[in-house]
Amino acid sequence: MKIDEIRTIVQLMSEHDLTEFKIEGEDMHLCIRRGGHAIVQNMLPQPSVVPTQERPTETKNSPVREETPKVENPVSKNTIDSPIVGTYYKAPSPEAESFVKVGSKVTPDTVVCIIEAMKVMNEIKAEKTGIIKEILVENAQPVEFGQPLFALE
Repeated sequence: MKIDEIRTIVQLMSEHDLTEFKIEGEDMHLCIRRGGHAIVQNMLPQPSVVPTQERPTETKNSPVREETPKVENPVSKNTIDSPIVGTYYKAPSPEAESFVKVGSKVTPDTVVCIIEAMKVMNEIKAEKTGIIKEILVENAQPVEFGQPLFALE
């Protein structure tokens, strides 16, 4: 592979905000990474370490500690969350009307927004029934996987 081809790859990675590029052939192997953070994922299960510390014994006079059950955030059940990482758009084009507004009724098949990911416009459906109570993100804002986009009544 020529240096000009590698420069072109690096330029394309920068333009499209890619962090890693790999290409393999019979006579070569090229891996280019951008940024200072590397993600290492170990696919083998790690042995768990169990502490050998003894548990204190309870006596008649010692208070009994009951663990409080974890309460899920009630908002998470009543939200429409982003299924992907990308950029949120409230309408199909800048001049067009928003897909939904506060007070809009939605069904599971209602398109509520578009999320652009890697230059692909993905229509996001509500997948729930309800009324839009609040829009939690601004137009053209980057969103993360699982981030709440809309609060439902």
